Amino acid sequence: MGVVIIDGSTVKNFVTDEEHFNKSMDESFAALDLNEDGVLCRSELRKAFESLRLIESHFGVDVATTPEELNQLYDSIFDKFDLDGSNTIDPQEFKSEMKKILLAIADGLGSCPIQMALEDDDRSNFLKKAADLEAAKLVVNHGGGS
Repeated sequence: MGVVIIDGSTVKNFVTDEEHFNKSMDESFAALDLNEDGVLCRSELRKAFESLRLIESHFGVDVATTPEELNQLYDSIFDKFDLDGSNTIDPQEFKSEMKKILLAIADGLGSCPIQMALEDDDRSNFLKKAADLEAAKLVVNHGGGS
């Protein structure tokens, strides 16, 4: 378990670093594309959100949500990502919406730093990737390293 400290600028720097952002999004998209057909279907995106448990819990406490409400919520999330209405999400649509989500998180954080406890092997957490990128830049810019 590791602790990272981030603020809005950490997340914004990650999003605006196109090389790292695109690589991270491509890796995440590939991990979500379970049938490897190059697009995400509703069930693939839903499985990703279910694994994060962002919707079914509130600060770690389970929230009673009816299956109908969950279906509506997941459908609305999918529709938001499906920019062209093709009933699939391609890599560009995924990157576009993830960029919006991460920039909204950055705006919400502002300049107030927060501490996050993260699993060391969690390579899919975008906020951890943002913190890792910032730390790597600090090492390079300040001549750190062994």
